[in-house]
Amino acid sequence: MAPPPANRTPLLLSRRSWPEVRRIGDILRTETVGGVLLLVAAVLALAWANSPWSDAYRSLADVTVGPGALHLDLSLAQWAADGLLAIFFFVAGLELKREFVAGDLREPRRAMLPVAAARGGMTLPALIYVAFNVGASDGALTGWAIPTATDIAFALAVLGVINTSLPSAMRTFLLTLAVVDDLLAIVIIAIFYTSSLHFGPLLLALAPMALFGLLVQRRVRSWWLLLPLAITTWALVHASGVHATVAGVALAFTVPVLRRKPGPGPGLAEHFEHRIRPLSAGVAVPVFAFFAAGVSLVGAGGLGATLTDSVAVGVVVGLVVGKAAGVLGATWLVQRFTRARLAEGLAWWDMAGLALLAGVGFTVSLLIGELAFGAGTERDDHSKIGVLLGSLLSAVLATIVLRARNRHYQGVCALEERDSDADGVPDVYEEQPTTTRPS
Repeated sequence: MAPPPANRTPLLLSRRSWPEVRRIGDILRTETVGGVLLLVAAVLALAWANSPWSDAYRSLADVTVGPGALHLDLSLAQWAADGLLAIFFFVAGLELKREFVAGDLREPRRAMLPVAAARGGMTLPALIYVAFNVGASDGALTGWAIPTATDIAFALAVLGVINTSLPSAMRTFLLTLAVVDDLLAIVIIAIFYTSSLHFGPLLLALAPMALFGLLVQRRVRSWWLLLPLAITTWALVHASGVHATVAGVALAFTVPVLRRKPGPGPGLAEHFEHRIRPLSAGVAVPVFAFFAAGVSLVGAGGLGATLTDSVAVGVVVGLVVGKAAGVLGATWLVQRFTRARLAEGLAWWDMAGLALLAGVGFTVSLLIGELAFGAGTERDDHSKIGVLLGSLLSAVLATIVLRARNRHYQGVCALEERDSDADGVPDVYEEQPTTTRPS
């Protein structure tokens, strides 16, 4: 008798392959440490900016270094936002390309969920912000994109603090959502927050970028060849008027993911990611947070006046409510209007926890605030307080939900570890996923 036909129903948040689970675990550990450093840097900046020595903090941020002839005489705060964040977006670009070329999300039916969730999690917060600021003055509407971003390091750090036993597919979903989110955010920055565009430097940037791409396609790893080309590309993009972090994503997309010859070992994209991620998570993002999060909580009418400003309110509600409703709503629509369904054993409470965690916006949200209102302005300070408060509320609410779900999954994880055999791979990952049902 012929076997029953396979059920092709896609499983949302289904179990991933063991190599993908192990890779996500490694990333989680690195980003958890980076998230803790990010939090420490932000708290230190807040404490210093609200201390009697606040003038010293602002003087440090305004120190100018760099060659003026090349228009790179930037303050330390600008170097952190324009230079160090390019490293962050380079790693994000590598991760995104790897996910869709060689990861489990190369299959469209698996990729559609985090992509749809990321789009929903950006659209609704933006609409909520606009609703709060549609009648405001002083260009408040220019900050519409502030609550649209999810911070990878911060969100994964929250998962690490929970000491989570949640299914790895949920972590994969959050990581991919945040990476897609960052890509959409950098597109928004390039299109909507480019005040002036100079085509000469932008066209010139194509030459070192093309040479960089040619070398990496030939699997060249020599830093003394690649780094000068990357810096030149960054400098020319910066001179063009496009935010320089765009160069990081563009360079990452030229790096090949797959090995030229099949065999053991990582591809070049994974090799670069492994080498550069500690620099991004441990140095670039915390230093940016240190210079970006130092906002006075007593200036401009005090904290009470800030929290009643439409900019701060729009950011807080956008992150806490808009992100959660957008991510959860988009996920429900995918399940409602396609054949996709949640994997067995997962509940909508799991998705609710992840949707709330997506509201932890920090790095890119602070960057967009500075681009929208100008660093150090009153509106920028209000947006920063909104980002900090909204991220904190989202993290607390997500922790409450995921803690409850964590207790549910602890027994499942213990069973999988007990069933591991001598090869170190849990037996459950050596079995084929159950996608068939009796006819």
